[in-house]
Amino acid sequence: MMKTLHSGVPALLDWYCAVRRPLPFRENPTPYRVWVSEVMLQQTRIEAAIPYFERFMDALPTVADLAATDEDRLLKLWEGLGYYSRVRNLQKAAQQVMERHGGELPADYDQLLALSGIGEYTAGAIASIAYGLPVPAVDGNVLRVFARLTAHRGDVLKPAVRRELREVVCAVLPKDAPGLFNEAVMELGETVCLPNTQPHCEVCPLSAVCAAHAAGIEAELPTRAAPKPRRIEQRTVVCVTTDEPTPRVWLRKRPATGLLAKLWEFPQVEGTLSAAEAAAAFDLQPKTTEQLPPAKHVFSHLEWQMTGVHLTVAPFDPPAGTVLVTAEEQRTGHALPGAFAAYAAYLNKWLSKRE
Repeated sequence: MMKTLHSGVPALLDWYCAVRRPLPFRENPTPYRVWVSEVMLQQTRIEAAIPYFERFMDALPTVADLAATDEDRLLKLWEGLGYYSRVRNLQKAAQQVMERHGGELPADYDQLLALSGIGEYTAGAIASIAYGLPVPAVDGNVLRVFARLTAHRGDVLKPAVRRELREVVCAVLPKDAPGLFNEAVMELGETVCLPNTQPHCEVCPLSAVCAAHAAGIEAELPTRAAPKPRRIEQRTVVCVTTDEPTPRVWLRKRPATGLLAKLWEFPQVEGTLSAAEAAAAFDLQPKTTEQLPPAKHVFSHLEWQMTGVHLTVAPFDPPAGTVLVTAEEQRTGHALPGAFAAYAAYLNKWLSKRE
């Protein structure tokens, strides 16, 4: 099997050099740029991540800039990407790089792995792509490709199976082109050896050495255990605005730990409340009320089914942990999770018409 897979590597590399997409982080693969891009891409499609990556690099072009930036600014740059623990770990690791490595990401796999938020995949990507070190970068795409290449029927979510497939990747990794190989396998998984559908074996450079394709079982792999059902929560999002002298929206900061920690939000309560019930929950005397369309947001383990309420009230002094902000202040300085995107869009329009 290994000899057969080895024989396919030249075709894979030739294919990649011919079809590789000119992505911004590929054109200038410095260690810092590779690192930031890989963290962004862990839970985000490439097309969606590109504008975030470019804006992030413009705002924070070096490890030192990332380490020193204000947390609210950092979260605002990440706003909409979700999984905010990624960017908090990114900054924590940047501070560790400043303290331990003089501001330069280490050209050592184990030292990279010791930084906050950097696991085997990210360490492998930085080490191989930016530094040319012969280590694998095994993410979900790579696991899927190698599960099919080897016709492995083990559950790829199990650590033992992941280790087995990683060993296969290590065995065929070309020592003289590790970064090119890792990128090629990732590109294959993103564009040809697709998940949840019939892969495009007719254009795959490895179809001749793929055991799953030879057996006609490529669409059945990889094997994964069925996910646990998500917990569903009913919530009422209470959008509170003042309309004089300057229109503003009321935001509060979420707790320092837990889901969406330290991000700003529209106040919300559990359950499905009417406008009158929502006003009473926050001890408000609204001048006007409006029921907003329902919205839904899906987290990895949880689904929020939301009812929206808009209350217009007289100006008031916001209590601790909350602020009244203009539309411009919200856009530039207060990161709102994507969970509230529908209500943020509504209120931005409402505020902009009145400013």
